[in-house]
Amino acid sequence: LDRLAEVPVLLLWGPADPVFNTVYRRDLAARLPQAEIHRLEGASHLVAEAVRVAPAVFDWIERLDEPWEGVSRPSERPSLWASLDRRQADDSLAIVEMGPGGVERSISFRDLADDVRRVGAGLSQLGVTKGDRVALLIPPGIDLAVSLYACWRASAVVVVVDAGLGVRGMTRALKSANPQYMIGNPKALTAARSMGWPGKRISSTEMSPTARRLLRVIASLDEARSRGVGQPDPIPPGAGDEAAVGFTSGATGPAKGVAYRHHQMQAQRDALVALYGINDNDRLVAAFGPFALYGPMMGIPSVVPDMEVTAPGSLTAQALAEAAQAVDATLVFASPAALRNVVETSPDMVPDLRQSLEGVRLVMSAGAPVPAYTLRGTLELMSNAEAHTPYGMTEVLPVADISLIEIEEVGPGNGVCVGFPVEGVAVRISPLDHDGRATGELSTDAEVVGEVCIKSAHMRDGYDQLWWTEHTASQPEGWHRSGDVGHLDEQGRLWIEGRMGHIITSADGPITPVGIEQSVIVLPEVANAAVVGVGPPGTQQVVVVVATLDPSRRSALAGIALSDRVRSTAQGVDVAAVLVVPEIPVDKRHNSKVDRARVSRWAEQVLAGGRMGSP
Repeated sequence: LDRLAEVPVLLLWGPADPVFNTVYRRDLAARLPQAEIHRLEGASHLVAEAVRVAPAVFDWIERLDEPWEGVSRPSERPSLWASLDRRQADDSLAIVEMGPGGVERSISFRDLADDVRRVGAGLSQLGVTKGDRVALLIPPGIDLAVSLYACWRASAVVVVVDAGLGVRGMTRALKSANPQYMIGNPKALTAARSMGWPGKRISSTEMSPTARRLLRVIASLDEARSRGVGQPDPIPPGAGDEAAVGFTSGATGPAKGVAYRHHQMQAQRDALVALYGINDNDRLVAAFGPFALYGPMMGIPSVVPDMEVTAPGSLTAQALAEAAQAVDATLVFASPAALRNVVETSPDMVPDLRQSLEGVRLVMSAGAPVPAYTLRGTLELMSNAEAHTPYGMTEVLPVADISLIEIEEVGPGNGVCVGFPVEGVAVRISPLDHDGRATGELSTDAEVVGEVCIKSAHMRDGYDQLWWTEHTASQPEGWHRSGDVGHLDEQGRLWIEGRMGHIITSADGPITPVGIEQSVIVLPEVANAAVVGVGPPGTQQVVVVVATLDPSRRSALAGIALSDRVRSTAQGVDVAAVLVVPEIPVDKRHNSKVDRARVSRWAEQVLAGGRMGSP
């Protein structure tokens, strides 16, 4: 193998292989550091028989003939913990944890900066070295923030896995990322023990000797703190070093690991600060867990409301107001499902708490289309706020931004208007052919429908151990193929019409779902809708599945009156069938993204004479 050190290598690996398991893949990767790796989910020992690998091999060989232009040098920016260093003498609140009874824990910027420094040095004493991956399996709050920034100070790479993926999805994600260490609470470490998740285990809380032995815990965060006292700071990472691996929501397939380097995350922080004019006077309510980690990065206090982290729709108006009161909030970030429940539960809120929301100047909501009526209802509670919906994804955020005022000025159209691209972000459209595939060309022409392609300094570095996925998603070279389909209007605003995988390929050409869904949702009896294709590609028929405001209704064919109203609002598209269901299935992370693939499978089964049931 040493003789192959200068030879290009592609490793195509089946994670289900009972012989060449993770241990051997890790060993090969260490002996061949130049190797590019692609995991083939579902493949076992005979990879080439389980999966069609020839396209990946040919793409890889073809790329070897392309000239190498070198790696661009990232611009110098403050470190990801620079704001903590800047406020290390500040005794004001940095992070607040809320519970059913109000504030449960809090920490000042001074104590947070000191704790991060100690834990970072302590992790180095425990054996964490530069480039080691550390999975963080801790609910949003103080311990998660301390662990995150301590890992970065120790030059480690954090692996962030959303609990919303479920145990099966988390298992796939963690085995893919293959961390050397894992910091978790007892619940997460118990799952790690039973599911065989990789990594030496560090407990975020103190545990009994018996529990530590059973869960194979090598140390606790408190022990890391103790070991770090008086120790020198680890050598900090460079701007080009890997910083984090996060995971997509898994709404359109297995969650993919998305790798970021320090300069890309620094650029993301700076883009958000510039876009919303964030300064030291701001204070954030983060009703979407991962966003709580941005507070210390931006140098502002943050609080996570009392809610179920894996169920954003569990946020109530009372919990939001109590969180806002705890930090005198000026900023709120929440998913559409969270805001919807806030509006619905607002009559139950203690009246005296309403004034705690009057200081909010900005409400942000993202993750799925946000109905204008939800934003209007939110602003009735926060009368001095402006509502914005940033558009982006795990691979690049923010991409575009639009306010409620602009949404109402623009009005309805084919899709959801997400606004103008933010400064420093280039957006192009790769037009669709008759079969609904992107041509690969890039266009800025108005009303051209195609795949949305993005380029920016805060774009992902790549997909972790998914070389072919990364290669195909980066064509043309240097651009991110988002998987979203949309168009630019005459003014240059971006409209999103759905996902590429959800395009309906009819005999007359491709049909996108979101514009039709938005038209149907405005019907007074409709709560939500999904537009899907049924039948063979190229001759698919449009089916509209609606959930009515009466959740007690069972799945059925829609009545004539409702079917006629749906068809009359379907933007001139010929609708083959209208079905009614109690509830439209959505993703676990945001509780908002329609699972059209699942709805399509169900509708096809029903229309073929199968059992009605529920999607």
